Amino acid sequence: MATIGYYQAGFEGLRSRIRVTVEAPFYGNNVVSVGSLREAYGLAKDSPGTVELTGMPVFDAERQGLPEGANVLLFNDGGVVGRCAAARRIIGEPNVSVEEYASKLREAVYETRFRKLYHVQAVVGLDLDFMVKAHLLIPEGHENILYNWLLNFQYLNERYSEMYRSSKLYHEGDIFVFSDPDWQHPDHPLGLALFDPLHNCAAILGMRYFGEFKKGTLTLAWGTAARNGFLSCHGGLKRFRLPYGKNFVMAVFGLSGSGKSTITHAKHNGKYDITVLHDDAFVVNREKGYSIALEPTYFDKTQDYTITSEASKYIVTLQNNGVTVGEDGKLYAVMEDIRNGNGRAIRSRFWSPNRADRLDDPINALFWIMRDPTLPPVVKVTDPCLGSTMGATLATRRTTAERLLPGVDPNALVFEPYANPFRVYPLSVDYEGFKHLLAEGVDCYVLNTGEFMGKKIESKMTLEIIEAIVEERAHFVPWEDFSGLQIMEIEGFVPNFKDENYREQFAARIKDRIKFVKDRDTEKGGFDKLPPEAGKALEDILQGISNLVG
Repeated sequence: MATIGYYQAGFEGLRSRIRVTVEAPFYGNNVVSVGSLREAYGLAKDSPGTVELTGMPVFDAERQGLPEGANVLLFNDGGVVGRCAAARRIIGEPNVSVEEYASKLREAVYETRFRKLYHVQAVVGLDLDFMVKAHLLIPEGHENILYNWLLNFQYLNERYSEMYRSSKLYHEGDIFVFSDPDWQHPDHPLGLALFDPLHNCAAILGMRYFGEFKKGTLTLAWGTAARNGFLSCHGGLKRFRLPYGKNFVMAVFGLSGSGKSTITHAKHNGKYDITVLHDDAFVVNREKGYSIALEPTYFDKTQDYTITSEASKYIVTLQNNGVTVGEDGKLYAVMEDIRNGNGRAIRSRFWSPNRADRLDDPINALFWIMRDPTLPPVVKVTDPCLGSTMGATLATRRTTAERLLPGVDPNALVFEPYANPFRVYPLSVDYEGFKHLLAEGVDCYVLNTGEFMGKKIESKMTLEIIEAIVEERAHFVPWEDFSGLQIMEIEGFVPNFKDENYREQFAARIKDRIKFVKDRDTEKGGFDKLPPEAGKALEDILQGISNLVG
């Protein structure tokens, strides 16, 4: 087995106040185990408020473990249609009291005693070298969350049960997630997502958006991977087989709405034989370089899709979308974010015709997707330290996928290291891991998929840039006198440092990055402190700007 789900003398991974509080209710006499995806589908279909889209049958339903004739199920939330980072509390971080949260958790568990609870199991990680068993407990009435969770991760059918029994053993506990979407507490008006990462457990309370359950489970799986020799990646990974027999593997990192999934699933007009590992979650073995997907399906936005889009053929469930009646009297989804922002779908693995759960080919290039208006469409970073630092200061703009506290500017530029807001281990672990990859010969690029000084960068241009890099015909030139930075000179998108406005804005964005790195020294008690070389690499760019004006 990959992880430990039972008592073992001397094993401390199951011994914590939060862990035992989370795990105990899984064995209550009010708990019903859901043993198959087929059963979960039936529960979700019959759950109050579910819409069975009779005009949208699930493609190849039986091969997915669903009953013949299964239809896409839609369930809509209320006012909240995105994740809430402000609700996260991590045991081990400053000002997070075990006593306080253990008490709140005990009360939350007690309040579910008169309700039926469902227990469902899945595995996170789709290869023998990394498989973690995960358990979810959720009250009756939230069957759609249960069904989506079981679809998003790998349900334990005969094949995967056998794989799990044969998989590599890690000295880690199973993941246990206790949840109650109906929970309320005056201290937590936005809900509470409580994590005890060293003991692989969590409680998701007062939140019903499915993304909280997906990312909450991945939070613990990524933490497990990081402790056991893997680089944890919130990104997409694909392989190109080129006509002359060479493979090119690219990993792309960006937050929701940045174009990460679009780039990962792009078919490039059929010019290449493409294999997709995943568009959101994978791990890379630090020693041997192979990559493993953590999820079989894809949880993606529906803002750019209609029911006639090719990608819609592979939808299994929908969240937060509209519904209408067709001329045939059947029910169909209304997508394109008409109902609300951040409409979502779970698409099956069949969306990628050449899908792999493991790639042994080493990664050739990392792409950091930014929404920084001072950056041209692509920048090549040739210094490993600066390359990892740019990943650690990955810049983006907020999207509809994030639920914000009152007063937070939704248009402000924000930094999210390596596009992974779900890290529960020190940032330096990722910094050193990505720096090591770059030092071993992996190329590094920054892609701006937003605007360059008010001029929109179309997705067509981004894909053309990627194709030029893949085919080794991209021409990069030194970017002024900045050490370690090169640009592709694209008409209309060449930075002009003679323009005072541009120069000042570019300097301001570098200063923002420097401040972000310096703030890591003290925020959260220095938990995410970066090596001095990271700040120095950015200071050198700032000095280079000063040199341009004498």
